[in-house]
Amino acid sequence: MSLDLLFLGTGDAFGSGGRLQTASLLTAPDVRVLVDCGPSTLPALRRAGVDPESIDILLLTHLHGDHFGGIPFFLMDAHYASRRTRPLVIAGPVGAEERVALAQEAFFPGHGTLPVAFPLAWAEWTDRGRVTWPGVSVTPVAVAHSDSTPCFGLRVDCGGRTVAFSGDTGWTPRLPELSHGADLFVCECFGFEGAPPGHLDYRTLREAREELACRRLILTHMSDSMLSRLDDLDVETAADGGRISV
Repeated sequence: MSLDLLFLGTGDAFGSGGRLQTASLLTAPDVRVLVDCGPSTLPALRRAGVDPESIDILLLTHLHGDHFGGIPFFLMDAHYASRRTRPLVIAGPVGAEERVALAQEAFFPGHGTLPVAFPLAWAEWTDRGRVTWPGVSVTPVAVAHSDSTPCFGLRVDCGGRTVAFSGDTGWTPRLPELSHGADLFVCECFGFEGAPPGHLDYRTLREAREELACRRLILTHMSDSMLSRLDDLDVETAADGGRISV
C-alpha cells in the first residue's frame, strides 16, 4: 500500500509569505481525500494538475473561512463547469452543511441550496467518533482553537498509513493522543516564540516533541514570524506544492 500527500495550501488565514490557504490532498490507490478546503483550493488543484472531480471525500477540521471557504467554489465548479457525476462526501463539525449553504448564498446569491446533479453526502464529527468509508477511516479529536465553533484534529487512516492533522489549535493533551504512532503528523505552527490564543508556536512544539510520538512531523499554517525563521528550525516544514510519500 502507498499514500501520497500534496500540500496545496500551507499558509495562515492572512496568506503570509504569499502562501495559499489550508488544503492537503491524500492520494491512495483506491481513494482521494482532501483535508480542508481554503478559498484558494480550486486554483491550487488546477495548478497541480489535479482534477477536482477525482476527489472522493472532503474532510473539514473546523468551520473558519480559511479552512472551508473554498467549498462554495468547489461545488459551483462541480455543478456548472465540470458537471460532476461521481459521488462526493463532505465531513466536518456539526452544522457544516448549513454553514456551507450560508457561505454559498453569501458568495452566489440564490445558490445557497444548490441542487447539485451528483450524489452528495454529508457526515458530522463527534469527538473520538471513528467514521469509515471505502478505503479510508477518520477519527476526529476535539482540539483547543475556538469557543465559538467546534474544532477537531483528524487522524486519517488511508492507503495503509496513518496521517494526523492538528487543524488549528493551541497546546492541548489531545495532541499527543492525536499524533501517537502516526506515520506523519501535520501540525500547525503559527508563531516562533509565541502565538495568539488557540494557536501553536515552535518553542512549545519543540519542548513537547517527545510527547508527539509520531514517526514524522511537518509544520504548516505559519505566520511571517515563522517563515522568517525557517533556517533556524530543526523540524520539517510544509510548502505550497510540496509532495511527499508517507
